[in-house]
Amino acid sequence: MKPEVIQQAVEDFWSKRSKQRKSQKDGGKAGGEARANGHIKGFENAVREIFLDCDIPAKGIRTGKPYLPGYYRVRKQWDLVVLYKGVLVAALEFKSQVGSVGKNFNNRFEEALGSATDLAAAQKKNGPFGAVPPWLGYVFVLEETDETEKLNRQSHALFEIDPAFKGISYTQRYQEMISRFVGENVYDIGWFITTQRAENGNITYKEPLPTATARTLQVAIEGRINLVKAMLGE
Repeated sequence: MKPEVIQQAVEDFWSKRSKQRKSQKDGGKAGGEARANGHIKGFENAVREIFLDCDIPAKGIRTGKPYLPGYYRVRKQWDLVVLYKGVLVAALEFKSQVGSVGKNFNNRFEEALGSATDLAAAQKKNGPFGAVPPWLGYVFVLEETDETEKLNRQSHALFEIDPAFKGISYTQRYQEMISRFVGENVYDIGWFITTQRAENGNITYKEPLPTATARTLQVAIEGRINLVKAMLGE
């Protein structure tokens, strides 16, 4: 994925959020710009192009919140689902966080963990996806602010917390979360982006986690598609 493609997705992210906020009666105070969800579409489209470039037919790439079966619940909506000759090639979640990171970090974590573990349980117990196990991706876009970058945050619990979390910033917590998701096979691949919109309108982005970049995502998708086609005898 070329840097200009990522930059365009980031700019689209901010542009859509601004339009959605202005369209809300409360000016977005209640999170209206996030509720509309269209701000993440630029990233969905960029990932969709990777599958198309790997000769996955467009009709097999489902967006618009397609459903997949669960185990602890009946079904769950995913943001991007890719099918090829009856096989689930991939299912991806696209999430973001702009502002109020301290209030919403746990929610994002619980959403991500719940979606993946429910799908894994469905496959283990009922096998809806057949002989080819599910392959999951997690894409997360985080606004970079003083709050997200602040170090030496104190966390307390009734028992000793994992030392890896001591003193790290929210940005680093998200990186640790995604690294552990992939390391423990909760998700198969991640893509983590931080972005800033300056007062002068300048928009930038970073990919601070080397194992969860657009490049690693693209390579992983290509490998997954090659594997599925090989398993189908192609």
